[in-house]
Amino acid sequence: MWHVVAAGFLFFPGLYQLCNHCARRALPGWLEADYSLVSSRIVSSVQGALAAVSGIIVTTSCKDVKFDRHWLATTYLWVLIPYMMYDTYAMYLRHWYKCQDSKVLNGKDHFSAAINSLLQKEFLMLVHHIATLTILVPVGLFIRGDIGDFYVGCLLVAEMSTPFVSLGKVLIQLNLQNSILHKVNGAFVLLTFFACRILLFPFMYHAYGKQFGIPLYKVPFNIPLHCNITNATMMAPQIYWFWLICRKAMRIYRNSASSKDR
Repeated sequence: MWHVVAAGFLFFPGLYQLCNHCARRALPGWLEADYSLVSSRIVSSVQGALAAVSGIIVTTSCKDVKFDRHWLATTYLWVLIPYMMYDTYAMYLRHWYKCQDSKVLNGKDHFSAAINSLLQKEFLMLVHHIATLTILVPVGLFIRGDIGDFYVGCLLVAEMSTPFVSLGKVLIQLNLQNSILHKVNGAFVLLTFFACRILLFPFMYHAYGKQFGIPLYKVPFNIPLHCNITNATMMAPQIYWFWLICRKAMRIYRNSASSKDR
């Protein structure tokens, strides 16, 4: 599978460079941080769509949730290695450009200022990337053995919300935050995030219980403890992020309502 990893290291940075080049031609006069943000969001959208489609194929193909296999489950885990490494660097690069464009380094060198900005504003996302590379991917590739492709597919489906989240960031960058498109996209963000990142976990328990004839509420007591701990650990940041999305949606709704009252 090393050829898959090599292809990923070519594809994701290459797509970023292509998007960056096109953005410079289409939108001259932007700051470097703007080009970097739009380019990285487009790459994130593409990866999210690829992961979600792969996950749907895997989950619909695996009738036995424990033992059925599908080659995409393992293959896409290898794809995640170059993507997560690329995206971590892309996050740093955005903050590096932001510090350069703002020219506010507070006496720090450029590298330190960018790292501090990254840690302050995207700490949870950084932890997510590191945990994926050091825990989830190794477990999925080397520890789980020949079982659980269905659940790997479910976790890939969670990426379905990523294109909508990324599109929202791009629309804001284009000053279209008050457009109908942004509002419709916001609704899709809420819907896909809740369905594919929150309800996903009860769905996995339901699928297991359905196959083995166990009521949903008894499933946690019929699977290994480490499975429950892993699911809870993955679900916790999703709930936090969903709460942030809902809070932002309410703020936008209130601002829109107050504007209409004037």
